[in-house]
Amino acid sequence: MCIVKNFRFAKKNFANIDADAAAALVTAASDMAMVLDASGIVRDVAFNNDDLANDLAGAQGWVGTTWISHVARDSAPKVEALLARGKSGATAPRHVNYPTDDPNVSIPVMYSTVAVDDARIIAFGRDLRPLSALQRKLVDAQRSLDRDYTRLRQIEARHHLLFDGAPDAVLVADARTHKLLEANPAAVRLLGAPPRRLIGRPLADFIAPAALRPVADMLAAAIASGRADEVDAKLLANDLPISLAASVFHQDDAAFFLIRLTPPANFADAANPLRARLLKLVEAAPDGYVVSDAAGAILSANAAFLAMVNMPSLDTVLGQPLDRWLGRSGVEAEVLMASLRQRGTVRLFATNLRAEQGSQCDVEISAVALANDGHFGFAIRDVTRRLSAERRPSGELPRSVAQLTELIGRVSLKEVVRETTDVIERLCIETALQMTGDNRASAAEILGLSRQSLYVKLRRFGIIDVPEDAAGSAD
Repeated sequence: MCIVKNFRFAKKNFANIDADAAAALVTAASDMAMVLDASGIVRDVAFNNDDLANDLAGAQGWVGTTWISHVARDSAPKVEALLARGKSGATAPRHVNYPTDDPNVSIPVMYSTVAVDDARIIAFGRDLRPLSALQRKLVDAQRSLDRDYTRLRQIEARHHLLFDGAPDAVLVADARTHKLLEANPAAVRLLGAPPRRLIGRPLADFIAPAALRPVADMLAAAIASGRADEVDAKLLANDLPISLAASVFHQDDAAFFLIRLTPPANFADAANPLRARLLKLVEAAPDGYVVSDAAGAILSANAAFLAMVNMPSLDTVLGQPLDRWLGRSGVEAEVLMASLRQRGTVRLFATNLRAEQGSQCDVEISAVALANDGHFGFAIRDVTRRLSAERRPSGELPRSVAQLTELIGRVSLKEVVRETTDVIERLCIETALQMTGDNRASAAEILGLSRQSLYVKLRRFGIIDVPEDAAGSAD
């Protein structure tokens, strides 16, 4: 295909056009036209656009001045290119800016130049401001679309966060075909199938045949009124009884079901055998486990705790305050509960547990406050045997101050003072023996003791084996 750039019969059709007609043609072909000489001096100016004429009101005074002196500084090279190329024929359009009183605003004009003869060049100008306005509107529209798209993405992200994190099993289905479109993790666990096997299948594939008619009637009622009452059904895969409720929402001229599935109350334990085993292990654990409310009233307890407090059954302790059996006084229980409320966890809290018949045992308690639930959990361990071993059944004493401080809260102050005195005596005797090279007579003299008293203490503390006859014969 041949593209004709020039009139084929120009001489015939334009031969008799006079100057006024030629001027009218030039003016009509542009918003602004200028006649320039070969050096770029403006010889005449004409406007075909009133807005451009008003904004370039001083253009009539350009006659006799150079064109380049009126354009913006960044447009000067473009004007030079238009003049240089215009001498050899028509030029490609170039964007030229004219400055205004506002330094941030300029008047854009698109120019093409044509050489009439060796002495004259005509510049045809087209006002670009309408195009610029359209470009600004396009940019603004694009920015608005970007903002809307970002907002939709954020809404979609929140939707998925709520949908996936909801504890209830929720399905989204097409209202016309009843095919599943979305299923949250709770619904996936309830239906017992991976998502790829759920999406695209009709809801009826997962409902036992006996419940298909009630479910279909419920969905029809939801279409008619927007919401329907719950119906009971059973899942086909595991024969689990559930309740279904549906509501309708519209999107893009299409209707969809939002279906909520409610399993039995004990479904969480039945569907998670590991959790069920964990509960059985806690129930059978040798340590006591107790769950209480925020006030300390017992809500549940295992068999080991019942044995510790000598209570026959769980019913006899439910609703009773834990401090009925816990602590030597009400202060210890108050300290434990206050620490639990403040910190959320308590580890190895030493106290004792009083049985119903009056016997006591030393215990260590680790406890936790269940977040946002208002319940406390207690693990209670009987450490009576361990503490007895740590104490001195055969006269053995604690060997450090750290061990003595660990006794605080486990034994009375009188016992702690007695233990402390014994430790100091033993340390003094050991030091005296070291200073005298294990000379017992000299050590007794340094300590201000008789040798008989020193031998009694040596045998008592187990520092050195002293025969009974040596201790008895000492003066």
